[in-house]
Amino acid sequence: MSNSTPAIEINHLVRKYGRTDAVNGLSLRVEPGKCYGFFGRNGAGKTTTIKCLLNLLRPTTGMVRVLGFDPQRDEVEVKSRLSYVPDYVSFYPWMSVRETLEYLAGFREKWNRETERTLLDQFHLDPRQKVNALSKGQRTQLALVAAICPEPELLVLDEPTSGLDPIVRREFIQTVIGAYQEGDPGRRTIFVSTHLISEFEGLIDEFTIIEHGRAVLSLGADAAREQFQRISARFNKALPEMDLAGAKVIRMEGRELEVVVRDDVPGFLDRLRGHSPESVSTEALTLEEIFVAALRPEGRLA
Repeated sequence: MSNSTPAIEINHLVRKYGRTDAVNGLSLRVEPGKCYGFFGRNGAGKTTTIKCLLNLLRPTTGMVRVLGFDPQRDEVEVKSRLSYVPDYVSFYPWMSVRETLEYLAGFREKWNRETERTLLDQFHLDPRQKVNALSKGQRTQLALVAAICPEPELLVLDEPTSGLDPIVRREFIQTVIGAYQEGDPGRRTIFVSTHLISEFEGLIDEFTIIEHGRAVLSLGADAAREQFQRISARFNKALPEMDLAGAKVIRMEGRELEVVVRDDVPGFLDRLRGHSPESVSTEALTLEEIFVAALRPEGRLA
């Protein structure tokens, strides 16, 4: 794959279940070397989209490309170049941790044994232990080890930290995922679907938020932080009647107003200051706050 070839390209993807559109006209593009966040509420269409990328589901209409290949026509090529960790993982229960890793390594052209040893030690996984004796979190850890050791070009993660305790979760995100990308900067790509947006804050380069199978917002993380601003105002008497067009109301209480504004922050501040507030402050939002704001309807105080 050349550096100009998207790691993932989706154009007008539709996937129906009967009369229900699980994914409805979704388009997005993931450049190589990025950590791309795929955010949405439960049932928004995230897992269905991922299954279309992996040819576990066939699109109803639309185009999907992974590393420049068609997952349906070039399934072996695609799956040999990526690793996938689903929300719920399962292994052959009679195998040990060591036997499981040896079995999975047999399907790969390369396997980093040093990375394997490091991660097993980091996660405190006993290679001799039977898989059926592992907790849900330990099975997730084993799946993450198996996903990273082949050093794939693309790492597809669907709620990858589900079942992990907060300490292991943070260690995995900051250390393991960061090290995976740093091993070959500009080539290794991560596509992560998660509801724990705050924990991936420092890693996400770009993201798409979907709702009802449609893209609500696609932006670079830095651009999003610049565009979305929280504005807080306090008045010396009851909130006046004002135009809140373009704002998403977070809180209206007593003499205080808190809104999120995208793009035209100076214009909104001018309108707000026309009502002589006692104080006004602005600050950038986190990605999790941007996610909430993007799905919140606009409000108007009358």
